[in-house]
Amino acid sequence: MFKKISPLLHYILLLIIVISPSAFAVQGGLLQSPQELIRQVYPDADSIGDKEAVDGDGPLVRTIRQQDRILGYAFETADVVAIPAYSGKPINLLATIDPEGRFRSVHVLEHHEPILLVGIPEQKLFDFADQYKGLGIDDSVRVGRSNDENTVSLDAITGATVTVMVVNESLMRAAVKVGQALGIAELGNQAQQPAATIRKDDFEQADWQTLTGDGSIRRLHLTRREVNQAFAGTKAERGHGGKGPRADETFIDLYYAPLNVPTIGRNLLGESEYHWLMDQLAPGDQAIAVMANGEYSFKGNGYVRGGIFDRTQLLQDGTTISFHDSDHYRLSDVYIEGFPGFREMAIFIVRSAYEFDPGRPWQLELLVRRQVGALDSVFTSFHGEYQTPEKYLERPEPVAGAEAEGEPRPLWISIWYDKVFQIAVLAAGLAVLTLVIFFQDWLARRPKLLLRLRLAFLIYTVVFIGWYALGQLSVVNVFTFTHSLLGDFQWQLFLLDPMLFILWSFVAITLLLWGRGIYCGWLCPFGALQELINEGARKLRIRQFELPFAVHERLWAIKYIVLLLLFGISLESLQQAERFAEVEPFKTAIMLKFQREWGYVLYAGLLLLASVFTRKAFCRYLCPLGAALTIPGRFRMFDWLKRRHECGNPCKLCANECEVQAIHPDGHINGNECHYCLDCQMTYYNHSKCPPLVAREKRRRKGTASQAPTAGRSGARITAVEVE
Repeated sequence: MFKKISPLLHYILLLIIVISPSAFAVQGGLLQSPQELIRQVYPDADSIGDKEAVDGDGPLVRTIRQQDRILGYAFETADVVAIPAYSGKPINLLATIDPEGRFRSVHVLEHHEPILLVGIPEQKLFDFADQYKGLGIDDSVRVGRSNDENTVSLDAITGATVTVMVVNESLMRAAVKVGQALGIAELGNQAQQPAATIRKDDFEQADWQTLTGDGSIRRLHLTRREVNQAFAGTKAERGHGGKGPRADETFIDLYYAPLNVPTIGRNLLGESEYHWLMDQLAPGDQAIAVMANGEYSFKGNGYVRGGIFDRTQLLQDGTTISFHDSDHYRLSDVYIEGFPGFREMAIFIVRSAYEFDPGRPWQLELLVRRQVGALDSVFTSFHGEYQTPEKYLERPEPVAGAEAEGEPRPLWISIWYDKVFQIAVLAAGLAVLTLVIFFQDWLARRPKLLLRLRLAFLIYTVVFIGWYALGQLSVVNVFTFTHSLLGDFQWQLFLLDPMLFILWSFVAITLLLWGRGIYCGWLCPFGALQELINEGARKLRIRQFELPFAVHERLWAIKYIVLLLLFGISLESLQQAERFAEVEPFKTAIMLKFQREWGYVLYAGLLLLASVFTRKAFCRYLCPLGAALTIPGRFRMFDWLKRRHECGNPCKLCANECEVQAIHPDGHINGNECHYCLDCQMTYYNHSKCPPLVAREKRRRKGTASQAPTAGRSGARITAVEVE
């Protein structure tokens, strides 16, 4: 009796905790009104104007005055730009600027970010916004470290990087539009002029010293000391800092130049190679030569077929230009007089799609990355400036009344470029999982290989997908997608997090093909963590408890009830649904790595403790995400898990061994509850374990033995048996 009641008590205790998540919810404080916040910044103001459109159709701006003197301006980002954050709704900021275009204050008026509602304290977002105080609206601001002296670097919020990138993008875009409308900070006169072109017929013979002396070829030289100092204050800081006997040794000595300029390209490459290269370029393409000596490679580990160069890129007017292998040519021979020779040389192609303007300044960005753990790393960047000498350029006449500069490229594209490593590793993992699915029969016949592969994949899921890339899916994502379909659907909202977008795309495909088991059994970080804990408990011979199938079957309904309750709450308030979705311990255990208030940690800890004694108890009975995935999973197209007519009658081996009890006593597999671990398939092909196969083997041996005496009396019979 105790064996049956003990685990049931565990589940009742967990259910009590689950149905009262508000006991652990962090309630954000009420924000002040815009007028009160503005008054705090400008206590001497006589009047704070209402929102008025600049010039009748411009952005909405409040003017702050003291008698007839303008003290500053205030605007809300949601009135100027509407960039959706992870919640699907914009983050509304109130910014005040002085007449010179410097930020006096930035306050968060409204947000709906789930990670900040029930995870990271809101104060961290407020502190992030405070970093803008004193910056100019025309400054180049970047989230994360940068060694470009012309770029302002802001500290990000760990676990909410996408959110703060949206904050930065919203604020700076809105500020530039307001500045242009008001004509402050020299933004009002900025206009898009036609791009400069390179003079194709101008050529002068020149040597290496001449071209490096007049700025045609530029240099970026870094010592070990400079690189060590750039990592100071980070996890990658080294003990000796910028000191030591090798501190002044060259880390990299890098030269770069545009090859489309005939005086540069023809002198470096020679006549035939230069004309060959120009023939390879499409209209609007630009070729850049990069050459370097030193211990650091500017090509990096992305230099593989189909890969991306993750150490070298260009920047122009806020656009980041990355290079793929198809944008690269080898540079082996240089013919210019006085050429010093380099260990590493390459030609990179800037494609016309980037609308690169050779007449405007650009920077070569060199990224230096240091590992601080098995998967974690810290990177910093160094920049080399370049301005094409005017003698090589032909500039068209300025166009009167030219339109203001266009919008920078979408934020989600920048985020995808920043997460190339994570995307590549995730894609590789999903490719491996796809092969496992397609070759499951072959693997099931080799149980040792399959078990080792599955164990390695579960570790990959927890460590990389979960703790490193924060790729834990949630029922909140389901609600966000549903509400987007019912409202203003925008793809860019879901593209803001490439890891979740790729995972959800893969899950959507596998749901329709094989059901929910692929995600729940292989790709859910919290589910994988539970399974690994249970595997460890079994190795330690900790006693396992299973409920009678009749009770177990009825407890399945709990997760569907939780899902329906959460969905009903979301129809009234998505924000409240996000709070109650803390029934999922995913943020605590995976995204925040247990760095939360004690109530959240206790709840997640109890669920993991239950998995010591029962395989994936949360997944089986409480998980609303699993319930949500089951609904479309019912329409799966394939059922590749094989069964025999003896399964369930009389054989019940697989039903008894299924560790999530997804096989009914009658032998059929419940696809709604199966986690696709393939254990039953290993038994299916095991001739020494599967009872029907064992019985069949015994009958075969018995038949062979009964034929042996007859075979001994007739040589012809022996021959016939041997031929069979």
